[in-house]
Amino acid sequence: MIGRVVALGGPPGSGKSTAGRRVAEALGLEYCSAGEVFRAEARAHGMDLEAFGHFAESHPEVDRKLDETMQALARPGVLLDGRVQAALCRGRGLPVYSIVVTADEAERARRVAARDGQSVEEALRRIRDRTESERARYMRFYGVDPEAERPDLLVDSTDLSPAAVATAITEFLLSRPGGETR
Repeated sequence: MIGRVVALGGPPGSGKSTAGRRVAEALGLEYCSAGEVFRAEARAHGMDLEAFGHFAESHPEVDRKLDETMQALARPGVLLDGRVQAALCRGRGLPVYSIVVTADEAERARRVAARDGQSVEEALRRIRDRTESERARYMRFYGVDPEAERPDLLVDSTDLSPAAVATAITEFLLSRPGGETR
């Protein structure tokens, strides 16, 4: 078992969730996604992701509930997929491997457009809007700027396949103390 919490962050469209699922499967980790929880809450409120993000700007209980849910799961053997989870783990004194998957903005917009069936221009607008909304909320609620966080591993997925991203993360985790599996 990996001897720390694994926290995977990165901007929308970077490939972090795809990589996270693959890494969790390869290493026998439990996978928990803040994005999936947030999307489920958006649906429960009858809103799309963008509208719910704006709703969360004036309703701090949305992010606090989400992050309390995620942090309650934070323990060795768990991979937390969420932009501020590493910072929140550190703030609680939990040992954590902070991994960020990124990609250039044009590639992220292309990926989101293909995934969500929208134009690249619309995807780019939504990515920028979501990123700014999240950044403002995290700063206001936690004093955390996800863009300023220093990860233990940064993987640029712009020109990498999902398998290559997952392999880079898996190799990093296995090379760390306590990185043996099962």
